[in-house]
Amino acid sequence: MSIQEILEQRIVILDGAMGTMIQRYKLSEEGYRGGKFKDHPTSLKGCNDLLCLTQPQIIREIHEKYLEAGADIIETNTFNATSISLADYKLEDHVYEINLAAAKLAKEAANKFSTPDKPRFVAGALGPTSKTASLSPNVNDPGFRAVTFDQLVEVYTEEVRGLTDGSVDLLLVETIFDTLNAKAAIFAIREYFEKTGNEVPIMISGTITDQSGRTLSGQTPEAFWNSVSHAAPLSVGLNCALGAELMRPYIEELSNVATCFISCYPNAGLPNQFGEYDETPEHMAKVIREFAEAGFVNIVGGCCGTTPEHIRAISAAVKSISPRMIPVQELQSV
Repeated sequence: MSIQEILEQRIVILDGAMGTMIQRYKLSEEGYRGGKFKDHPTSLKGCNDLLCLTQPQIIREIHEKYLEAGADIIETNTFNATSISLADYKLEDHVYEINLAAAKLAKEAANKFSTPDKPRFVAGALGPTSKTASLSPNVNDPGFRAVTFDQLVEVYTEEVRGLTDGSVDLLLVETIFDTLNAKAAIFAIREYFEKTGNEVPIMISGTITDQSGRTLSGQTPEAFWNSVSHAAPLSVGLNCALGAELMRPYIEELSNVATCFISCYPNAGLPNQFGEYDETPEHMAKVIREFAEAGFVNIVGGCCGTTPEHIRAISAAVKSISPRMIPVQELQSV
């Protein structure tokens, strides 16, 4: 059964946070390096994507915990696996290797848990990178850009190649704060599909950065949808930045305009003074259940601070609720 067919029948469960789970292992610098990068010239602690190569058993274990909790879709551990982001660790030459390994790890876990009644899927995660194409990082030079559209296309293409060679089922462009970055990712994906003939569905998820109701580059949810709808995505949605309760008006707005499936995977509330997330699985599941009852969502899961316990609770909360119906586009007279 395809993911499209399943989405037409029920609400689909996405996994939760990868970084939150990695923190539980309290890895040292040596733990991040492993044997392969023992003599690497810079510190590698905190480079979670690298763990696909140096601690594959940990990443596999995290995937399996989310699958045990009921996730239908798990994301690859590749949120920062572009040459732009990996440059902070001098790992630019390992982009393909990391993405390929990440995809294979997730695919192995998904295959292990798949059954005819409940197939599991892998979404190749493409994060926003650490640079923005629309905004200047220099307040004294508003016209300056740290990266160009063409550079972003190039780095996303490299990531897409590794993920697709690792046999992901979907590609997820997520945590979008700058829509121009997302457009570069979409362009890279579509161009790669055309060149290789290897096509998978695209999921897109933006981030409303605060209670202004806009992305960092200034778009409302409706404007964001209008900017990415040309990609003909399987789904569009929102993730990160906000907890579920604060995300409600924005996911409702997106649900009212988007002509594809809707995804929603918020943080476990807002971070406390220690940068930790306190929202309980029970409370988060209750709020997301209300989204489902209101007919806003097709795909639900968790972002920062969420764990397998959150995903288990969310899965149980929406199990008996019908998925959102995609609105029929009105025919316009010429």
